[in-house]
Amino acid sequence: MFSPDIQVWEIAVRTAIIYAGLLLGLRLAGKREIGQMTPFDLVVILLIANAVQNAMVGPDTSVPGGLVAAGVLILINYGVAGLRARIPWLRSAIEGHAVLLIHDGTFIEANLRSERVDREEVLMALREHGVGDPADVRMAVLETDGTISVVSRSDASPTRTKRSVRFRHGI
Repeated sequence: MFSPDIQVWEIAVRTAIIYAGLLLGLRLAGKREIGQMTPFDLVVILLIANAVQNAMVGPDTSVPGGLVAAGVLILINYGVAGLRARIPWLRSAIEGHAVLLIHDGTFIEANLRSERVDREEVLMALREHGVGDPADVRMAVLETDGTISVVSRSDASPTRTKRSVRFRHGI
């Protein structure tokens, strides 16, 4: 129970590799707010956690092994957050960039496809902002946090959706 079955450094390296792999995978999956996950997303996250647990600690089921893995995850996350704040290209690589979905009342189909957002999701965000017709929109932007900012033709200040868009493909 308190005696690790494998070397502590091996647990640390395995955990760091899994962290990097999950960060890349979740980054490629798209933009989303954690608080706005669908039940499907929650199930996927739970299954991923269970699937990678053995990859991080191997055959080790000891308390110290679990604490080492948890500690390494916290340290790496802290380090990545600090670097992300200081290195602009790293922030862009991890978070992505805002994407224009509507410009002067016209949907930008290529951007909708690349971000896996359908028109109905954008229309729902417009309604949340009190805009009934896309023709009344100067621009709608999918932000890096998964929200949609909308600037209507009559409004100079953008507002954001209260919930993120829900992708149909994974998390």
